Amino acid sequence: MRMRTIEISVGGFVLAGIIALVFLAVQVSGVNTSQVQDSYAVIARFDDVAGLRARAKVSMAGVTIGRVRSIDVDMQWGDAIVTMDILGEPGNLTTDTSAKILTEGILGARYIGLSPGADEETLADGDEIVETQGALVLENLIGDFLTNIGKS
Repeated sequence: MRMRTIEISVGGFVLAGIIALVFLAVQVSGVNTSQVQDSYAVIARFDDVAGLRARAKVSMAGVTIGRVRSIDVDMQWGDAIVTMDILGEPGNLTTDTSAKILTEGILGARYIGLSPGADEETLADGDEIVETQGALVLENLIGDFLTNIGKS
């Protein structure tokens, strides 16, 4: 009888561990299980989006206000075109809002950080953020540094 109790206890712990791993995987993946909220699309062009992925968060003042819908390339100009879904109704972001690609922590995931402007006019659905700053790529910085040392 005691052996049966131990087997049931071990089975319960294994089941709890599996449930915890599934919960953790869903939280880390960024899948949203809540109801779909109203959102509108905003576009931004970046010179480099290294490491940015679709469904990456879009935040303002540290608060997530949207997600990256898609990332495409403008073959004519060589820019990356990022389409973001911003939660809420249009009229929350001003036309002089700036966008930067940032990193969570030292080796964390890339996300877009928005900085509001002071303009009276607001962005509508499908409008473009003009002021952007691309991703800071460590390999490019090291290459530039080594090139400058070689020229000296």
